[in-house]
Amino acid sequence: MTPVRLHVNVDHVATVRNARGTPYPDPVVAAGICLEAGADGITAHLREDRRHIVDDDVFRLRRAVARTFNLEMAATDEMVDIALKVRPDLVTLVPERREERTTEGGLDVRGGGEALAGRIARLVDGGIKVSLFIAPDDRDIEASARTAARQIELHTGEYCHAVGDRADEEHARLVRGAARAHALGLEVAAGHGLTQANVGRVARIAAMAELNIGHALIADALFLSLAVAVAAMRHAMTGGAT
Repeated sequence: MTPVRLHVNVDHVATVRNARGTPYPDPVVAAGICLEAGADGITAHLREDRRHIVDDDVFRLRRAVARTFNLEMAATDEMVDIALKVRPDLVTLVPERREERTTEGGLDVRGGGEALAGRIARLVDGGIKVSLFIAPDDRDIEASARTAARQIELHTGEYCHAVGDRADEEHARLVRGAARAHALGLEVAAGHGLTQANVGRVARIAAMAELNIGHALIADALFLSLAVAVAAMRHAMTGGAT
């Protein structure tokens, strides 16, 4: 069985930097530490309000990251133009609202229509792999398969926030969604809210290829160091924590 890839989101390194307007801590330096510690790729979300990652960061990350660089962004013409200049290995299109603390819910692929399809096509024509961040819903998965996107990222927030039987139900939704997407020829990733305590069950889903983890890993790094936090998350993914 191919190991599930771990992509580390470095957004919140930039959050700490921006809190004081200093040049440190640098998310590019953090990316290098994560890759050295065993991460398979780096993720960064360039939000429209630039609340953490900024334009210069993504260009510097592209130059520095020799493995997969995943640029998360809203499905807008401005962001597509930036991505075509940056040339990340992967673009993950996410929903975005100014008032939210972090990305909540999945992308409305069914409601995106020709505008969304056109932006996906522009990225694909530019040689960039596209992933769609969606809820584990059959209709959204099937709509994603009708686009030129090659991957979906299942929103794990509902699973991560649930307890007891509800957590089992949400996990079952992820299992069904991953299987449906795989059957339709889509690569399956997942992310949002994953921690050492809950990541194991998601990493063991049969069709799972990749996990994107940021906030919890950066929080762990406050106590463990960034390199040890990456290693600890790897351990949790392979059965150290359930």
